[in-house]
Amino acid sequence: MRVAVECKSPLLQKSLELFLGKHLSTLKNCDIAIRDARCLDDKRCFYISSSKDSDLVKPFSKSQLFLALENRYKSLNKGNLYSFPKSNEDEESDFIDDEQPDFEILQKRIESLTKEYQENILKAVRAFYEK
Repeated sequence: MRVAVECKSPLLQKSLELFLGKHLSTLKNCDIAIRDARCLDDKRCFYISSSKDSDLVKPFSKSQLFLALENRYKSLNKGNLYSFPKSNEDEESDFIDDEQPDFEILQKRIESLTKEYQENILKAVRAFYEK
């Protein structure tokens, strides 16, 4: 999936670029265009705002962003499913399975965050002792 980010807010622009990383694309070649201004003429537009009528309400987490983008992509390409690739950092696509009870989803998310937190602590300790 290719995503373009076009926001008036520099902070939101940079945050989305960091979240999306390898999924970023140009506006011309994208599947979905994320904007912080209302856009009615483009079906690819994904609107982020504080208002209730937006596609994603601020504030949001990285996992909420990925879930919302996957849902939008699925609605644009009915039957043509795409999931963001799984990695240690991006396990958001694990949380879409509707057959799992909510507790299992929460448990997986906590395990993922704990593992990520542990890796960050170890990186910081290694960096400190390598000086």
